[in-house]
Amino acid sequence: MNNIQMGDIRYNAQVGAFEARVDVIRGGSTFRYPCQVAGPIDMDDAQVRASLASHALRQSDSGSALWSHLG
Repeated sequence: MNNIQMGDIRYNAQVGAFEARVDVIRGGSTFRYPCQVAGPIDMDDAQVRASLASHALRQSDSGSALWSHLG
């Protein structure tokens, strides 16, 4: 099972997207991903968080070539 921890969520008005660092904790190891989800500034917070978490999990499932591992 994966545990997700999200850093500060910021809105980048230049690109019209929410951005955050998302940590996926799997098997006692932490994998950190920069994530982005496009949407309007008034997008529902729960939807923003779910989309960012989904983005991180997709990156995490893409293989070890993209992993950033924190010991």
